Parts: sequence; structure tokens; C-alpha cells
Amino acid sequence: MHVETRQAVDPVRAKSLDTEALRAAFLAEGLFEAGEIRLVYSHYERLVVGGVVPEGGALTLTATKETGTASFLARREMAALNIGGAGRITVGGTAFEVGPRDVLYMGMGAGEVTFESVDGARPARFYLVSTPAHAAYPAKLLKIADARKLELGDAKTANVRTIYQMVHPDVCQSCQLVLGVTELAAGSVWNTMPPHVHDRRSEVYLYFDLAPGSKVIHLMGEPNETRHLVVGDGEVVLSPPWSIHCGAGTGAYTFCWAMGGDNIDYTDMDPVTLEVLK
Repeated sequence: MHVETRQAVDPVRAKSLDTEALRAAFLAEGLFEAGEIRLVYSHYERLVVGGVVPEGGALTLTATKETGTASFLARREMAALNIGGAGRITVGGTAFEVGPRDVLYMGMGAGEVTFESVDGARPARFYLVSTPAHAAYPAKLLKIADARKLELGDAKTANVRTIYQMVHPDVCQSCQLVLGVTELAAGSVWNTMPPHVHDRRSEVYLYFDLAPGSKVIHLMGEPNETRHLVVGDGEVVLSPPWSIHCGAGTGAYTFCWAMGGDNIDYTDMDPVTLEVLK
């Protein structure tokens, strides 16, 4: 298991960063390595994101010094989204079959977590998002077919998309973690435009299901001081509360959005009009 720590960056310092420094602060690359658990511990909301690829045997998430607890979930909740082949997660002695694009929510104190692939020839790829928690809620398997669906956008603005709300108050109880998946329709490229900010929460974006060679241009920064990141398949953007977050792809893609912060209100956002973007 490999853990990397990312310190928080304020908007004043962010303005001074060149491309490589911007990527080092806000982009997590190389999370999905065969036979490994790779985590990034962020000082934004103490979010932890990571990738688990159980190839060649099961992998167990153990305690890390970054959390300062005897077990990873002792004071945390977590969701695992499977973006690979069929998988299995055992938490607290109970096994859950987690298919492609399914999510398993695990509450505080749930116990040891072990990840497996059902078919070694097509291993599971689990994307993890974890936040601190103050109460224990039961583990729940969230099938993509049972998610709360929202159809948004317009072909005229190239942003027709389906939002699958999974760890969401209407679907699954959690402390502060909110998570879902957004899939763009054929011919649409913008995941959000106009953008917004979450002053009371931080967000993380995993971009996946990109074709080889395809990229997403992720816009970030203050509304009047925008920056961009060129993002590849399986890479994660750490979006601080002062930053906009939106993007456009060179081809089809899907992304997982997840948030932690003051509340679990999905609509808690401050819109940014195109007139003020620079």
C-alpha cells in the first residue's frame, strides 16, 4: 500500500503555480496499479481518494499513519466505485458482489476491508473516496441500476448527460460523503457549463472510460483567474472549495464526482455566470 499526502493550496498561491506545480497540487495520477492499493490523503476536508486493483490475489486495506487510528474506518466512512471487471468487497466479515459501476458504501467502524476480483483475466478496479465520519451507518451495496437518475443538459450546448446519484440522502444515508457518476451522451463534451463553486465543500473528480489518447480539459481556479488541467483516463482532480470545476473532453468519457464538507445537500452550490469567467 502506498499513501501520498497533499497539502491544501490557497487561491493566492495557486495563481503562481506553473503547469507541473499545478498538476502536483491538484491532480492524482497512477492510482490504478495492478496488485496495489494507492491512496492520496488530501488536506481538503481530509478527503482520501485512491485506487485498488486486486490482480493476483486479494488486497486488504489496513491502518495508515495518516489517519492516526487503529483501522482505516475507525473514524471514517468510505465508498468504493468499481470501474473495472466484476469484483468482491468483504467488510466486517460480510462479502458484497460489486459489479461494474456499482458502489459499496461502508460506514464508520465497519471493520477490515478486503478487495478481490471475480475474474483475474479482467480484474476489478475499485476507486475509493473516504471522509471523516461522526456516526456509524450500515454498509450498503448501491447498484448502478438502482441509482437516482437525473437527465440534464441540451444537445445545443453539448452537455446532455445522465447523473446517477448513489451515496446521496435520497438513496443511502451517510455522514458527509456524497458520491455519484455522470455519463455524457454521444456527441456531448461539457460536463458542466456554466460552472459553480462549493464554498462549504470540496469535491474530487475521477475521469474514466476515456478512449486511448483521449483527454479531458478540466477547468479550475477562481472564476476570474481560471486555470486548466489536461486529464487522462483514471486520473483524479482535487477541487478545493474556492475553485470552479468543469471540463470538456476530446471524446466520450464518464466521471465520478464526490464531495465532503459541511453538509450533504447536493444542490448546495454558488453558480458562476459566464460573464465573470476569465
